[in-house]
Amino acid sequence: MSAVLDTHTVLWYLENSSELSAVARKTIEDAVHDARHVHVSAISLIETIYLVERRRLPLNALERLRSALTEPNSGMLIAAVDAGVADALQNIPRDVVPDMPDGIIAATALQFGLPLITRDRRIQSAGIQTIW
Repeated sequence: MSAVLDTHTVLWYLENSSELSAVARKTIEDAVHDARHVHVSAISLIETIYLVERRRLPLNALERLRSALTEPNSGMLIAAVDAGVADALQNIPRDVVPDMPDGIIAATALQFGLPLITRDRRIQSAGIQTIW
């Protein structure tokens, strides 16, 4: 099964963090192994740049993410923030998911009709399919 990855999910996957659940890791690994790809919203790249600039993440986190998104064999595809995502965003309840980047990532999963791999409890309760 393919999926959309939340920002923390893709960063933890790339650094092989124990924060990533076993189910999340297996779902990503299975998708990549079976050439089904996983999708990373462009907003996750923007969010990572912001977090590096604010010194909340090390620069190598951004470098790993950029490398994975440009490496053909990584199994990761960048998902554009486009009109389809904007339309899907209307289906994400703002009172449940108030942060715009989180809403955009959730809307990306809705647009693609894929589950979102996230630990975020607010997103998990927003009425979209999630995996953790």
